[in-house]
Amino acid sequence: MPSSLIKELPTLARLEQYEKQAQDLVEGHKAGDSESTWHIKINHPVFREMSDADVRSATFTLSDAQLIIARWNYFDSWAELAEYVDAVTQSPLVSQFELAVDAIVTGDAATLERLLRENPDLIRARSTRRHHATLLHYVGANGTEKQRTPKNAVEIAKVLLDAGAEVNAVGKMYGGTTTLGLVATSVHPARAGVQDALMEILLGYGAALEGAVAPDYIRGSIVNACLANGRPYAAEFLGRRGARLDLDGAAGVGRLDVVKSFFDDDGSLKADATKTLMELGFLWACGYGRTNVVEFLLEKGADVNARPQGETGLHWAAYCGQLDIVTLLLERKAPLDIKDRSYDGTPLGWALHGWGHPPETKGGRYYEVVAVLVVAGATVELDWLADEKVQSDPRMLAALHGEISAK
Repeated sequence: MPSSLIKELPTLARLEQYEKQAQDLVEGHKAGDSESTWHIKINHPVFREMSDADVRSATFTLSDAQLIIARWNYFDSWAELAEYVDAVTQSPLVSQFELAVDAIVTGDAATLERLLRENPDLIRARSTRRHHATLLHYVGANGTEKQRTPKNAVEIAKVLLDAGAEVNAVGKMYGGTTTLGLVATSVHPARAGVQDALMEILLGYGAALEGAVAPDYIRGSIVNACLANGRPYAAEFLGRRGARLDLDGAAGVGRLDVVKSFFDDDGSLKADATKTLMELGFLWACGYGRTNVVEFLLEKGADVNARPQGETGLHWAAYCGQLDIVTLLLERKAPLDIKDRSYDGTPLGWALHGWGHPPETKGGRYYEVVAVLVVAGATVELDWLADEKVQSDPRMLAALHGEISAK
């Protein structure tokens, strides 16, 4: 949810300005404001599992609000935030580091170069926030308090790398990630059109493919991390550059040749592959439009009912608007109204969500997908028909009535 209640404050903001945000959050809670409720659930561990109604009726104090403001700014406590406010006004290294961060995310190469000349120690300094990022990590626009990618991000990265930035330095975000891992899994470099170029320059300066993401995150595979975070094109790029491809990763990037290598001549899985990996790869292949991989895995016994993460392949194909794969799965009797375990949504519900919030995938034939699912017998909820966005789009209304041809 975009935030208007809690906004990024200037680098030299006073503690009183943060206190004002905390007080506004208390007032927002009293008023039952939806944005306040969202911030409280996302940033306060006590309220995380509560329903929105329970959050609105719960006791919420100024100290609770202060903790949320601190966590939103990547500090673990209000006391740590207060220490930072003191340090940024009294410590030249801390203030220069934060000013350099501002230069990175705004693309101000001249200011960044000046700060690095004035204080060469900045290049190996770490943020005082809980992620302990280096300046180079901020190029990743991921896992930090300032996630923006300027159009000249490649130039900014080169300035830092030429100044001696450690390309394989690990930050504490997401369990331990390098800049390459952050760039590859972030939506911001992708939207700015510089993701491939950023990964290229990092690799050129020695970025390692292994160890780019935490070892306990999908077996430490950077390709799988990209696929899990909706970055299929970054996954393809890294796969071409020699990143490790497990069965699921190979399926997700459409490398049928590699997928086949995990099967014996008799069609059984080899020792370095498992049924779970095949099922996860099947989901990714369904979502990312890898029709030939989907067909191959179905031939090898992939179950259209399987839910290795709580959702089926039809959920993924519908969410990404993959009409051909939706049609193929329906021919294989994929369950229409099965609900996923995380959001309690059906494949049709996922298709509507993808239509409203398109993922980074090719395909996107949502009107036809919705119509095909409806004609096949998917349940249409009345709330969907009454939705304002649906009401304003006659074509989607027609699709929800099964009145659009898939041809």
